Amino acid sequence: MSKKPTSPKQIAANRRNAVKSTGPRTARGRAVSKMNAVKHGILSREVLVQGRILHESGEEFETLHRRFFDDLLPDGAVEEMLVDQIVTAHWRLRRALAAESGEIALGMDSGERYRNRGFNPTLQWMKWLAFGDPVHAMEQSSIGNSILIAWLTELRDTVKVEGFLSEASLQTLAAHLHDKPNQLVRDLETFRKGRHPAPDSLNATSPEDVKAEALDFLNRQIGVFQHMKWICLEEEEQEEESRRSAALLPSDKVLDKILRYETKLERQIQRAMTQLERLQRMRRGESIPAPLSVEMSDRT
Repeated sequence: MSKKPTSPKQIAANRRNAVKSTGPRTARGRAVSKMNAVKHGILSREVLVQGRILHESGEEFETLHRRFFDDLLPDGAVEEMLVDQIVTAHWRLRRALAAESGEIALGMDSGERYRNRGFNPTLQWMKWLAFGDPVHAMEQSSIGNSILIAWLTELRDTVKVEGFLSEASLQTLAAHLHDKPNQLVRDLETFRKGRHPAPDSLNATSPEDVKAEALDFLNRQIGVFQHMKWICLEEEEQEEESRRSAALLPSDKVLDKILRYETKLERQIQRAMTQLERLQRMRRGESIPAPLSVEMSDRT
């Protein structure tokens, strides 16, 4: 004997009664009622990950389960099973989205850590010195310009004490650069020789003017490298931003795995929803169109 379909009037009355219901009153009754939705399906008891590192919230899952049950209103074991499948697939889909977010965050963090730790001063020096002019190579990065600024600032402080640009101070700068030929030391040497005529010369420059000219020349050199440093910093920040943007997508292998998993879950949800709708329309005595069967492949 087939089950008599529930009339719309009876359904409306059941809903009104449910609104008036206060639910279980005792602590034990509330504890039992709390788990009623989860007990409807076998899958619901297995979907939660309860490990030492990852411990998914049973309360969040129960809340989600009740919301789907309240919205879809299953009647009977088969409809409850389908709703349970929908809830379970939805929970797993949420986990897949979390995995995608985690993979992106992990890729960005690990890439930045690698770049920060990847700076090896010794290796960087070897690269700079491999150029014909190491100063020219240092000008191509913010850290290289920072080092040059520090050396010139040290040289400027020496001039403030000695009162002129001495040959010994230039030799110290050349030693910093491993005595490799470079345009910076050549320019400083040219300036030193041009501003220090013999003391008995009629055109001898006063010590105060010699010091002021040397400091002015060094300040201009420092200003040039500071300008180049800011240009390099801007370029490096843009490059880092580009790297971060590129890391917003996981690797092809991981992305393909996640997308396939999400597609599978979405199809499970759609299939269960379709079956549930047909059962509920059948229960209400409504006409049911013939099922549409479409074969779909994960391959493009």
